[in-house]
Amino acid sequence: MAETDIEHFLPRSRRRLLGITVAVLVVLLQVFTWYLANRDVPRALSQLLYLAVEMPPLMALLSAVFRHGYRSRAGPARLVASGVLLAALVGAVFGALWWLAIQRFPFLRLMPASMAPPDLTRSVLFGVAWAQSHFGLWALAFLLPAMVELVRIRSLEREKVQLEAETLRGAAELARLRAHLEPHFLLNTLNAIAGLVTEDPREARRLLAALGDLLRDALRDEDEMQTLESQVAWLHRYAQILEARHRGGLTFGWEIAAESRNVLLPRLLLQPLVENAVKHGALRRAGGGRVTIRSSVEGELMTCVVEDNGPGFSGGSVRSGAFGLKSVRRRLELRYPARAHLVLESSADGTRSIVQVPRQLESSNRHEELR
Repeated sequence: MAETDIEHFLPRSRRRLLGITVAVLVVLLQVFTWYLANRDVPRALSQLLYLAVEMPPLMALLSAVFRHGYRSRAGPARLVASGVLLAALVGAVFGALWWLAIQRFPFLRLMPASMAPPDLTRSVLFGVAWAQSHFGLWALAFLLPAMVELVRIRSLEREKVQLEAETLRGAAELARLRAHLEPHFLLNTLNAIAGLVTEDPREARRLLAALGDLLRDALRDEDEMQTLESQVAWLHRYAQILEARHRGGLTFGWEIAAESRNVLLPRLLLQPLVENAVKHGALRRAGGGRVTIRSSVEGELMTCVVEDNGPGFSGGSVRSGAFGLKSVRRRLELRYPARAHLVLESSADGTRSIVQVPRQLESSNRHEELR
């Protein structure tokens, strides 16, 4: 067991002072109560003298034995048995010494004159009985507060470990979701560019360069969070690729509120929603489709909307296992437990994906303005 644990467990500084105070007060109260019942001043004084001589070394020895037993990882039964045995031994020794002092120094009047001097056996038994009661008093005054403190500390440590484990699990799951998301996006984008290789090689080369910029930003080892402004700038480049692939059949609109640009979001959070809006919405609209990305801030919430003008869907046509929507929901749950929401609204005029997150502003300087 670590030394710091022992220091928490054993009475130290203020806890030691508190234990001594409690022990002294209990003993004084015991003697005073006995005096009120018997009105025997000499006997009360002799008890106080005996306690003053016997209790300090007994308390010190009990603490030393307990410290040794704790360091050697002795069990509770062994610690209690050791305390009882030590108290009996010390009590017997002091009982015998008290009897010897009464016999050798009668002028000290250690016993009331009205009482016959006790024999050695009675003195030893008296010392053992008192020492056992003092052992209980020591446990109450010194050990119990330390035990309560140790239980509190270990409870806090368990809570800390549980919280850390939950944090690590959340971080691991976020990393796994992001690791799945980026290849998912890469494959879909490569498929989009593949159609241009024979039709327009120059445009394909330009879009591959744009894709390289996207991948560089997406795979950059940064924090999980990024500003909405950075995320929208990334989506602008992504939209350029899609608009080039579907010339005349797909357009994008951007309505980003100025006060929302520095609000933090999980990286690439909106990309799956944009991809779904394109694939399952705008591209299914005859005569050309449109995807609009909006943002607004109300109080402590920021709302992001990805809207398409596709044919919409019925409740049964939504793909429950779709990775994009599932990843967005799970990342929101991990990052903002019970404080963020993803809502889908659909009609014959199109589909809206609505994300609401707490307004958490970036503390560093603003990114460069959207182009």
